[in-house]
Amino acid sequence: MRLKRLKAGDRELAKVLFSVMAEVFEEDSEELSDGYIGRLLGREDFWAIAAFVDNDIVGGLTAHTLPMTRAEYSEIFIYDIAVRSDHQRQGIGRRLIEELRAQAAGMGIRELFVPADNEDVHALDFYRALGGEAAPVTIFTFTDDSE
Repeated sequence: MRLKRLKAGDRELAKVLFSVMAEVFEEDSEELSDGYIGRLLGREDFWAIAAFVDNDIVGGLTAHTLPMTRAEYSEIFIYDIAVRSDHQRQGIGRRLIEELRAQAAGMGIRELFVPADNEDVHALDFYRALGGEAAPVTIFTFTDDSE
């Protein structure tokens, strides 16, 4: 298994990664334009790390670097992490988190955080097994339904 942080020239790989993630989460997704994906991958504050077995993408994560205002540092918000069901429980998710932490540390970023639904016991157990500490928060979502 190998990991790769996707960059601007990796649009086709990103399309596959995003498709795998939507499939794992059983979510509908729309096809993203090449321009949108290129701009997204061209951002230094956006992370897309793909996990490959042979030449197949079997999982990955997306994250965003957030500059803080309390001091001159950043934190990373892990938005999605997904591994295909036929490759779960093989350490791929752990390796993805470890890779992100290592690359972030190389940039001076020491803190990462990830939301998990309280009902998602598998995710909660996974993050705890990696040494994550749960923080009691409630996330509010605001959606513009005017369309």
